[in-house]
Amino acid sequence: MITKQTIDRVFETARVEEVIGEFVQLKKAGSNFKGLSPFVDEKSPSFMVSPVKQIWKDFSTGKGGNAISFLMEHEHYSYPEAIRWLAKKYNIEIEETEQTDEQKEQINERESMFLVSKFAKEYFHDILMNSQNGRAIGLSYFKERGFREDIIEKFDLGYCKDEWDNFTKGALAKGYELKYLKSTGLTIVKEGGAQDRKFDRFKGRVMFPIHSMSGRILGFGGRILTNDKKAAKYLNSPESDIYHKSKILYGIYQAKKEIAKQDNCYLVEGYTDVISFHQSGIENVVASSGTALTSDQIRLVNRLTNNITVLFDGDAAGMRASIRGIDLILEQGMNVRVVGFPEGEDPDSFAKSKSNAALKEYLDEKAQDFIEFKVSLLMKEAKNDPVKKAGLIRDIVTSISKIPDAIQREVYLQECSRIMDISEQVLFNELAQLLKKGALNRAKTDTQNNNQSSPETFVQKEQVKMGVVKRSDKSSKKVDQLHILEKEIIRILLMYGNEEIDFVNWIDGEDKQGRPIIEKEEYRNTISNELYLNLQEDEIEFSNEIFKTIYYELIHQLNQDEKISIERLVGHEDVNISSVVTNILMDEEKYFLSDWERKEVVVTKIVKILPKLVSDAMLNLRRVLIEKKIGDILKEIQTNQVAPDLEEITNYTELKKLLFEKLNRVI
Repeated sequence: MITKQTIDRVFETARVEEVIGEFVQLKKAGSNFKGLSPFVDEKSPSFMVSPVKQIWKDFSTGKGGNAISFLMEHEHYSYPEAIRWLAKKYNIEIEETEQTDEQKEQINERESMFLVSKFAKEYFHDILMNSQNGRAIGLSYFKERGFREDIIEKFDLGYCKDEWDNFTKGALAKGYELKYLKSTGLTIVKEGGAQDRKFDRFKGRVMFPIHSMSGRILGFGGRILTNDKKAAKYLNSPESDIYHKSKILYGIYQAKKEIAKQDNCYLVEGYTDVISFHQSGIENVVASSGTALTSDQIRLVNRLTNNITVLFDGDAAGMRASIRGIDLILEQGMNVRVVGFPEGEDPDSFAKSKSNAALKEYLDEKAQDFIEFKVSLLMKEAKNDPVKKAGLIRDIVTSISKIPDAIQREVYLQECSRIMDISEQVLFNELAQLLKKGALNRAKTDTQNNNQSSPETFVQKEQVKMGVVKRSDKSSKKVDQLHILEKEIIRILLMYGNEEIDFVNWIDGEDKQGRPIIEKEEYRNTISNELYLNLQEDEIEFSNEIFKTIYYELIHQLNQDEKISIERLVGHEDVNISSVVTNILMDEEKYFLSDWERKEVVVTKIVKILPKLVSDAMLNLRRVLIEKKIGDILKEIQTNQVAPDLEEITNYTELKKLLFEKLNRVI
């Protein structure tokens, strides 16, 4: 078990903006950073990181927390794993106490699969670099492909001996369980006979470990080195709890920093394409690993950049695969360019035949807009055939219809009109038909999924979403004023509890005619003490249990240390408390997402109005509680048919009026 001292050092050292910057492209927004949510597909940034508070908030999903919670949410790490990851990043030595057998058994199956995969990576790499057989066969193959040893080390390349169960025996000897070797697909178990037969899936293959964005080993790709026509040239790990090939891009771990830095990602097909580009000094490159490009893979890139350049082989199959991928990229609202290579060349072979400077120059010069690429490619097939040319135009307009941004669609249509020498109106009519058809299909799907009686219901919902019509009052929920005000008091305590400011007290008095008046008295106090004394004086208890728990935690801190430390609550062991605290702390950062300062919209700094903020929060809370009390009295009178206590009702009503006067509101 990791010691508390190590955990404390990790918390003190880790910077949330640096940690999240490894996974999300962050841009400066005032004193904060913003970026696209790494949890959902979105076009506008809703993800905010606060270096000052050392927390983050994803406004699209409501998730938030500190650096630890981000790794647990994004990478599905356990708490100890997140600590270990941060310790490694910041070169902090981990001190541990001996684990009990019970604690060891608590490691879940998913984590065991990661441990087995990590061992396999190290085992195959060690065989490649340090065994006679591995160097003679595996390392020789990589060197024949022109790969330097530093690049081989960078990608953790390896070799699985051409023996039936060499790896399996080695793993079992190290204490790894067979069920995890089987569930990761590293070992194939044939049942039957007196004893189950076990053999290595990747026997006789050079190994390409597949990393997650954080560097964890998810699976493997293995290339055969013989000319056995019955065996697949490349073999991947089977789908498992940790490996989903449609959601993974080869090289994303090694490329993520450069993708964000260059604000562009090169997309290739194979493992060796990625490795050759890295060796040529181009590191912002990933591969779909021979599978058809998927939306999940594109969204993985979209976390780092909005720009993808597709590199395709110089054969017909490579071109067709690129065309299919382009439409998917456009659907995600990303900018896509295309680079083709001469016939018979692929990114791997072309990179090896050119100098680093020549390769970069070629990529810059040959990058085409997707329309230019499609036109140049498909016009060769259409030639002078009017029917084929019409089909080509429809194909291009179909691609344009995938773009979610209306302005971009129009710009591309104008470009298509110019290149194809056809009127814009004809193209717009075709686009309108495609968009209408797409909307109708979505309406039908939504109707079926929600068991609606008619598509009209779908239309009504969409109108509400777009603000065309207002939601029915019957469906709207009554605002819980007490909840809002209790949350506001907790927010003030968390944000400004340690501030010492000047307060104004309004004392009830009488004028010369005996009429009630309010007199002004000024004094200085900390915000936390002011709120505490007011709540104590009125014997107010929070109705929300989480707010009540947070409040008492804060009061305990004040009694112990005479100041509030939000870090303890952000990293609280109760995830509900840490989540609520993070949400409250990040609420005021929302306006940075809209760049209000850039748009010259003036935002009042809350610090300037703190005395009024505190006063209004308490006065409003009292007002709502009094209104609730009056309501309870009237309800009891109506329910039990009892005579009203007019004096009690009058006193509460007068008190309510005084509160409104203090709030400068008209009743």
